[in-house]
Amino acid sequence: MRADNEVKAWVVSADMGLGHQRAAHALRDIAEGGIITAGTRESTSPEEYELWLRIRQLYEFISRSRDIPLVGRRIFWLLDQVEQIPSFYPFRDLSRPSLEVKLLHYLIRKGLGTDLMAHLRTKNLPLVTTFYAPAVVADLHGYERVYSFISDADMHRVYVAQDPRRSRIHYLTTCEHAARRLKAYGVPEERIFITGWLLPKENIGTLEGMEILRRDVARRLFRLDPGDRFWPLHRKEAEHFLSSENLDREDQRPFTVTFAVGGAGAQVDVGWSILRSLRERILAGGMRVNLVAGIRPEVAASFRRSIDDLGLQTQIGQGVDILYDAHMSRYFDRFNQLMRVTDVLWTKPSELSFYCGLGIPIIMAPPLGPQEEFNRKWLLEVQGGIDQDAPRFAHEWLWDLLWKGRLAESAWDGYLKARKLGTYKAEELIRTGTMRDEYT
Repeated sequence: MRADNEVKAWVVSADMGLGHQRAAHALRDIAEGGIITAGTRESTSPEEYELWLRIRQLYEFISRSRDIPLVGRRIFWLLDQVEQIPSFYPFRDLSRPSLEVKLLHYLIRKGLGTDLMAHLRTKNLPLVTTFYAPAVVADLHGYERVYSFISDADMHRVYVAQDPRRSRIHYLTTCEHAARRLKAYGVPEERIFITGWLLPKENIGTLEGMEILRRDVARRLFRLDPGDRFWPLHRKEAEHFLSSENLDREDQRPFTVTFAVGGAGAQVDVGWSILRSLRERILAGGMRVNLVAGIRPEVAASFRRSIDDLGLQTQIGQGVDILYDAHMSRYFDRFNQLMRVTDVLWTKPSELSFYCGLGIPIIMAPPLGPQEEFNRKWLLEVQGGIDQDAPRFAHEWLWDLLWKGRLAESAWDGYLKARKLGTYKAEELIRTGTMRDEYT
C-alpha cells in the first residue's frame, strides 16, 4: 500500500465562492502540480474564460442582490427559484434531468472544459473535483477515475450526470442527507461515500490520535463554560473522548468570537452590528472579536471604517482584528489557524457550517439560497449551530448563551456528531478505491 504522502491526483476547483476553493485547499498535499482552478486565464482559452467569468459574476450578483435597495429581495427571489432544490419528502425518483443539467451538457458539447481535459490527459491520475462541472466534463470525455466532492448538506440535480446510472463519477458527501439525495437523483449506492467535510489536517492532528483537535476542543469548552453548567454533566464523557490530560484551565485567552462574511462579500452589515453591540465588552478586555474579510479588500476596508467609527483603533491586535489576505491559499492557512483560538464562529450556513466538527459552535446568520437552507437544517439537527438573534443585542443574548452553557453544549454536539476526518477519508478512497465507513 502506498503511503499517504505518495498519493497524487488532479485536484480541480472553481472560482464560484470560497467553499469550493476551501475544500480543494484541504487536499493540497495530494494535488499534482498544485490545485487547478477551472475557468481561470491560466487554465482556459480566452473564449472559455469569458464564459466562466460571466457565470461567476452571476453567482456573486445573486449572493449580494438582497442588499440592493427596493428591488434587491425581489431579484434574489427570482434568481433563487432557478437554484431551488426539490423537497426531500416524500422519497421519490428524481433522476430525470433538469433544465440546468441539459444546459450544462449543451455547454460541454460546445467546448466547455476542453482545455482542462487536454491538461488532465498529460498524466493518468485520479481526478478529484470540488465543483460539479469539471467532474461532469471529465465523465463525458470518458475519464476513468473521477471523484466529485459535494460541499453542502444537499445539492441541485445539476451536480449529477445526465444519466447517473451509466456515469462513472464517484461522490464524496458531507453527511447522510446528501448521500440519500444522490440516491434519489439516480446515483448507485456503491458510488456514494460519506466522508464528511474536508476539514484541514492542521486542525485535526494525526488520523489515529486527532491530538490537535482534542486539545483545542478541551480548552475551548472551559472558555465556553464560565458558569460551570457543562462540566458537571459531561466531564466523564469529555475525559473519554478528549483524554484527561487535555482537561486543564491553563489557556487564559479571552472569550473570542469570529465573524466571517461569505465569499461574495455578503452580510458585511452584520459584522458592523456585532462590533457595535460588543464594543463595551471589547474595551473592558473581556472578549476579542475577529472580522474575517477573506480575500476581498473592499470588505476589509469596510471593517476598518467600522473600527474607526466606533473608536476601537487602540484595540486592533488585542480586542479586535481583521483577517484579510489577497492570496487565497495564504488566507485559508491563516483562517485555519484562527479557528484554533476561536470560541464561536458567526457566519451564514455556508460550507463553514461543517466546521462545527472542530468543536466550534456556529451562530448562524440568515442563509442565502437553498443549499444554505439545508446546511442550516443539518446544523440544527446535529445541534452544532444556533440561529442568531438581533445582532445589535449580541451583548445580551450571546452572553446568556455563554453563561447558560448553551455554547459549550453546541460545541460538544458538533464535535461528537459531525464527521471530522473527511480529508483523510478522501485520500484513502483515492489511494485504495474504497473507504472504511467509520462515523468520525
